[in-house]
Amino acid sequence: MVRSIKNPKKAKRKNKKGDESSSSSSIPSMPTKVWQPGVDKLGEEEELECDPTAYNSLHAFHIGWPCLSFDVVRDSLGLLRTDFPHTVYFVAGTQAEKPDWNSIGIFKVSNVSGKQRELVPSKTTAGDSDMDTDNSDSDEDSDDEEEGGSATPVLQLRKVAHRGCINRIRAMTQNPHICASWSDAGYVQIWDFSTHLNALAESETEVPRGGSSVFNQAPLFNFKGHKDEGYAIDWSPRVAGRLVTGDCKNCIHLWEPTSGATWNVDATPFTGHTASVEDLQWSSTEDHVFASCSVDGHIAIWDARLGKSPAIYFKAHNADVNVISWNRLASVMLASGSDDGTFSIRDLRLLSPKSQEEDKSLVAHFQYHKHPITSIEWSPHEASTLAVSSSDNQLTIWDLSLEKDEEEEAEFKAKTKEQVNAPADLPPQLLFVHQGQKDLKELHWHAQIPGMIVSTASDGFNILMPSNIQSTLPSEGV
Repeated sequence: MVRSIKNPKKAKRKNKKGDESSSSSSIPSMPTKVWQPGVDKLGEEEELECDPTAYNSLHAFHIGWPCLSFDVVRDSLGLLRTDFPHTVYFVAGTQAEKPDWNSIGIFKVSNVSGKQRELVPSKTTAGDSDMDTDNSDSDEDSDDEEEGGSATPVLQLRKVAHRGCINRIRAMTQNPHICASWSDAGYVQIWDFSTHLNALAESETEVPRGGSSVFNQAPLFNFKGHKDEGYAIDWSPRVAGRLVTGDCKNCIHLWEPTSGATWNVDATPFTGHTASVEDLQWSSTEDHVFASCSVDGHIAIWDARLGKSPAIYFKAHNADVNVISWNRLASVMLASGSDDGTFSIRDLRLLSPKSQEEDKSLVAHFQYHKHPITSIEWSPHEASTLAVSSSDNQLTIWDLSLEKDEEEEAEFKAKTKEQVNAPADLPPQLLFVHQGQKDLKELHWHAQIPGMIVSTASDGFNILMPSNIQSTLPSEGV
């Protein structure tokens, strides 16, 4: 974010007669400062502006009603895509004002433009900064058009009617057209969206805002065995069709696929938590092992072969544990986010089956955010990188492999003539801060487009690709 003057005219310097070095249209230079959300205050005539040079790509859109949850749908356009423009597919569930107004959106966003930026920006001359140049935005747009297509993405949307708000929705990894949704009415449904995804793949016509018709479609399967609504749901990345769902009455049910596009749901739940189950994550290496987190402040590790009680159960945070993420690249690492704004990283190899023993598994604990953590997810391409969203309207990206290196910092400042002194209490692992969305709810990395993150909030979706994580991308031509 760039700190700037709301009304530049008020800040113009008065010219002295004969002073040709002063310009009537110039703006006084302001000292460069690292902006800390939640710490620094804006002056009466100041506002924050997005700095487009911080992103390889940044786009915003919405599909109507706010969406509490969404998922990226895997496609057949390539496993690792680095060239702009991009095309992406999603499913999302709405939070409408009335139950009958809700729907599940299946949508395609194409022509996602952008450009690969230099990690170290080229030196600018005085008066060439974004703040001083009135046409910087138009220059930015023209650059995007040259290197990544038109700057305006194309949204194509199909809606399936759904009675009640959707608490959470997930697409199956192995068969992305199969999706599971958690309703606030207390039931879980399985859907086949292949018809809609195929129609989107064949169409290039943008749908006018509000012009998308709503389809009435019956779900493949409907489970009403939960005693209350819930949010926790996860497809197994190892066994196609295997699913776990958790509710606000502390219960977790295991789903097993059968022939004929149906499921057997175990009527006897997994129990052990003393409050609402908030999130679930399958192991990426074990077919029968999954993790859960709860409002009771604990995390549980379960092995479905060992019965209905947790194999390991431990205190993870001093408040509700809202979300967890199991690292797919480093399978011993589990991240968790809490209602108190903290998030933690644990090494599962150091966990003890006995809950009364000292917890030695904690390898990192961050207190940067001051409001509840709403989403957390490891990067599918970098084992040490994860993204976090919070109710403080920040989406942060972290690289746990980074450490403070004063020698390297001095070398970078000398190379860039940088005079900014970062606050001493800023964690060196903090890689990027994204703002601009209100009431952030969920984020996901795109598994097929390295560096791309998508987030949803009360005011819509953002697609972002921060420029300072491009060093983690595969080399061109992959």
